[in-house]
Amino acid sequence: MLLSGGLDSSTCLAIAHEAGFAPSALSFSYGQRHEQELSAARRVAAALGVVRHEVCTIDLRPFGGSALTSTEFEVPKGRDLELESAGIPVTYVPARNTIFLSFALAFAEVLGASDVFIGVNALDYSGYPDCRPEYIRAYEAMARLATRAGVEGRPLTIHTPLIELTKAQIIQRGLSLGVDYGLTTSCYDPDSGGRSCAECDACQLRLRGFREAGLDDPAEYLRRQ
Repeated sequence: MLLSGGLDSSTCLAIAHEAGFAPSALSFSYGQRHEQELSAARRVAAALGVVRHEVCTIDLRPFGGSALTSTEFEVPKGRDLELESAGIPVTYVPARNTIFLSFALAFAEVLGASDVFIGVNALDYSGYPDCRPEYIRAYEAMARLATRAGVEGRPLTIHTPLIELTKAQIIQRGLSLGVDYGLTTSCYDPDSGGRSCAECDACQLRLRGFREAGLDDPAEYLRRQ
C-alpha cells in the first residue's frame, strides 16, 4: 500500500483491509515541502493497522521542477477548480508515481506480495499524467516483464479502487469503513503548525468533496473557504 497520509491513500488502505488483505505500507520522504504528511501516514498506519510500515528517503529536490520540491516555484493558490485539468500544474512532481511504484515493486517482491494498492484518481485530480488508468495499466504490463515474480508467472496487480470515484464518493466510502479523516492531511503548503492552507489545489478538492458529501472536514485549516 502506497500511503501518503492523505485522504485518498487512507481510504485505499481501508478498502484493502475490507478486501481481505493484510497490507504493508510504504511512504516517502522525498524532499516535499509538505513533509507533515509523513506524520499523518504514521497516524493512519497505526489506526488502520498495517503489518509493516516503511518510510523511504529519496531526495528529489536536486532535480527541482516542481513547487512541491523546489523553492523556485510557489504553490498555486485559489485556482479555478474547473480549469485544473486544462494543463499539468507546477505541483506535478516529475515521474513521482513511477518512482514510488518502482519502490513498491521491489518491496512487493521481497514480501512475496502480488498486489499493490495506490490511491490515484482520474476524476477529481489535478491534471497529473501519472494518475490516469492508461498509465497504471502500462506500468502493470512493464512490471510483468521487469521482475522475477512476473517472469515466473506471478504477475503483479496494481489496484486502483478510487480511480473512477469523485472526491465526495471517496469520502463516503472511507467513512463507511471507519476512516478517521481527522488523522489525514492533504495540503501542499501547510503552516509551521501543520494547519492546511485551504487554498491550494489539494485543499480545494478536499473541501469541495466534503461539501458535496454534505459533511464537515475535520482537518485543521488556517481559514475555511
